[in-house]
Amino acid sequence: MVSGGTYGTEDIVHGAGYGKAILILLLTPILWSLPTAFMIGELSSALPFEGGYYAWVRRAMGNFWGFQEAWLSLVASIFDMAIYPTLFVLYLDRLFPWFAEGHRGVMVALAVVVVCALLNIAGVRVVSTTSLWLFFVLSAPFILIVAIAPFKFGALADAVTRPTTSTVDILGGLLICMWNYMGWDNASTIATEVERPQRTYPRAMLAAVVIVALSYIVPVVAMWMTGLSSSAWETGFWADIAGLLGGPLLRIGLALGGMISGFGMFNALVMSYSRLPLAMAQDGMLPQAFGKLHSRSRAPWVAIVVCAIGWAMCLGLGFERLVTIDILLYGASLSLEFVALVVLRIREPELPRPFRVPGGMFGAAAVGIAPMLLLGFSIVRSQHEQVLGMSSFAFGMLLIGAGVLAYFLNLALKPAGWAPAAEKP
Repeated sequence: MVSGGTYGTEDIVHGAGYGKAILILLLTPILWSLPTAFMIGELSSALPFEGGYYAWVRRAMGNFWGFQEAWLSLVASIFDMAIYPTLFVLYLDRLFPWFAEGHRGVMVALAVVVVCALLNIAGVRVVSTTSLWLFFVLSAPFILIVAIAPFKFGALADAVTRPTTSTVDILGGLLICMWNYMGWDNASTIATEVERPQRTYPRAMLAAVVIVALSYIVPVVAMWMTGLSSSAWETGFWADIAGLLGGPLLRIGLALGGMISGFGMFNALVMSYSRLPLAMAQDGMLPQAFGKLHSRSRAPWVAIVVCAIGWAMCLGLGFERLVTIDILLYGASLSLEFVALVVLRIREPELPRPFRVPGGMFGAAAVGIAPMLLLGFSIVRSQHEQVLGMSSFAFGMLLIGAGVLAYFLNLALKPAGWAPAAEKP
């Protein structure tokens, strides 16, 4: 749910150059991922509920903020989830440029949405097993790149590559890096379907931070050794790199891995996001239809289908624009989670916490400072991207404001109120 392998990191190198890209890839998990993993580790071990971060914020700060947390996450998911079929098509185009013509790419992306929705209706174990094996398959070409690169020291300094279309600068590269390292809270929404969540979540989070960082940094370091110009990089370029290093077979393998990465990330995140409408329906915040479970797999099939329709509507917006809007909305929801961590420490000091953010109350408050400062970069960039004739920032503010209106409309339609934020089996 956090990483689909090294794919999607190309524009970081293009925007920042090798040295700065490696520094960004090294510092971002320390300032962005590790604090978030600590926060998720404490809250998921203390409150392993269906709906994850939505349930935490609601318990800490009440119905209004719980609703806003769910709204922000679901709206952000519409843009986030359109990114992965887009990556799938970008790597497919590297093998078969025919798909770049007309609406063929959008139709392929739509097929990815449909297939992943069906896999998720089949159940959580199918998705998790598929994701694990896909991770090993998509990582294999990068292991070969890292092994070959030392024997090609400086050999690609004058390599001829296709003209790049990327316009990403260093700030855009930082935002893409943040996107590559985000999504830790997504794993929390399926807590009731995880064995021993109090023990499993903290260990998995901390181990994954290290694994993900290495999977990004080591291949970039290897390519720096070859002397290949950083200006040639753009999204999908790993396939061309593989061709320069290991010939056409490695190029095909890496392009297929990029397609698998986009597919696997989308598949895993369908599982995460679809549990939000389920938890809200159980609390009465959404119609009961969203709480319907498949008779055999127990998957929330109505929520999966409705979410899939929303995700399909944003296909074709473009990679960088999707990332900018996604981080802006995700950042707002992440801020509420860091606030919930502190509020629950104050309101429920006796709540059993098998894992705690170190440093007492000061540690709980300080852990969110670095991620919130990094989110300031997304606000700066969102003022320059355009969506529907307005800046991405203005568009994002409209979506955030719509969540407030949606809450009061929901309240007017359900004056009796919602179910209490009680523990669910």
